[in-house]
Amino acid sequence: MSVKIIWYKKSLDFLRKMNKLKSEKIVRKIKTIKHNPERYIFFLVNKNNNKIRIGDYRLFVAYKGGKLQIYSIKHRKNAYKK
Repeated sequence: MSVKIIWYKKSLDFLRKMNKLKSEKIVRKIKTIKHNPERYIFFLVNKNNNKIRIGDYRLFVAYKGGKLQIYSIKHRKNAYKK
C-alpha cells in the first residue's frame, strides 16, 4: 500500500535552500518510505509529534489515514531545540 505524501511549504522551502545532493537524498528516501511508513516513523514523547530520521536530518511528520504530512525538516543539531 502506498500512502499520499503531503509536503508543507516550510519543508519545501528548506529543501530548496539545501545542498542539491542532500535534498535529493531526502526525496529519494521519502519515495521508498511511502510504501511502508510505519517502519520509519518514531513517536516523540514530549512533543506529541512523529519524526523520520534521514541521515543528519529529521523530518517532523503526521501519519494517519493513508496520508504522510511532512511539516518541517531540520538538521539534527537544531531539531529538538525550542
